[in-house]
Amino acid sequence: MDWDKLRVFHAVADAGSLTHAGDMLHLSQSAVSRQIRALEESLNTILFHRHARGLILTEQGELLFDATSSMSKRLEAAEARIRDSEEEVFGELRVTTTIGFGTLWLAPRLPKLYDVYPDLKIDLMLEERVLDLPMREADVAIRMKEPSQADLIRKRLMSVRMRLYASPSYLEQHGQIESVEDISKHRLICQNPKSAQVASGLSLVNMLMTHNVSSVLHVNNYFGVLQAVTHDLGIGVLPDYVTRDFDGVVRVLPEIESNEVPVYLAYPEELRHSRRVEVFKDFVQREIFEHRKMIVED
Repeated sequence: MDWDKLRVFHAVADAGSLTHAGDMLHLSQSAVSRQIRALEESLNTILFHRHARGLILTEQGELLFDATSSMSKRLEAAEARIRDSEEEVFGELRVTTTIGFGTLWLAPRLPKLYDVYPDLKIDLMLEERVLDLPMREADVAIRMKEPSQADLIRKRLMSVRMRLYASPSYLEQHGQIESVEDISKHRLICQNPKSAQVASGLSLVNMLMTHNVSSVLHVNNYFGVLQAVTHDLGIGVLPDYVTRDFDGVVRVLPEIESNEVPVYLAYPEELRHSRRVEVFKDFVQREIFEHRKMIVED
């Protein structure tokens, strides 16, 4: 198949419009249309359903788009490796992690990385869904469990524990919590036990729920839990790194905590020699070292 025609097809399928694809490719709509028609003729099939609102892929078009998407991601990976320089660090680095870790721990520390590498462009993708690194949905992942995908380089960074926190003003209004049984008198703020989360955090929440908790606020990420806690809504289940970075919360029931939750950094084998990945990995490891040192000193 003709590479140029495949490139045009991929742009049209991605944009859902001949006009928008033409704008991206700097081609006229008629030129894009001719390329698509020629590709359909060469394959002896229809790739798009055409209607007034745009274009929709046919079943055959979906199959071809899956193939061109994989090709595009592989080409991006090759370009990234070619552009990496031993002397300079520049270009885009796509980093994925959870909403909680990304907003509460990673993002506040990124100015230090940009101070050293101002030409680095980080695309920070915060979501609970685990992105497919081998398929280049992201370059680097930081996750709360060891990645199971093949062909990944992985490194254990640290461990965290889920603990209980409240705002000082909340405790002034509602009183100190002396034992876990007192949880029944307070609102518990946590992730929904039915949602995807690390097993250790889930076990802690399930244990707390056995103490007749009458009022619960479920939030689907730890950033939201922290916001609710700082606004005096109740007792929150949060990762322990908030203790160091946020003065607006204090720990309650220090004897209650989850088992260790491992934190891993992972990236595709093909990016082993990427300078961007290397400097990001070194940056995260330095920040973790400093974070641990400050905790010990406290």
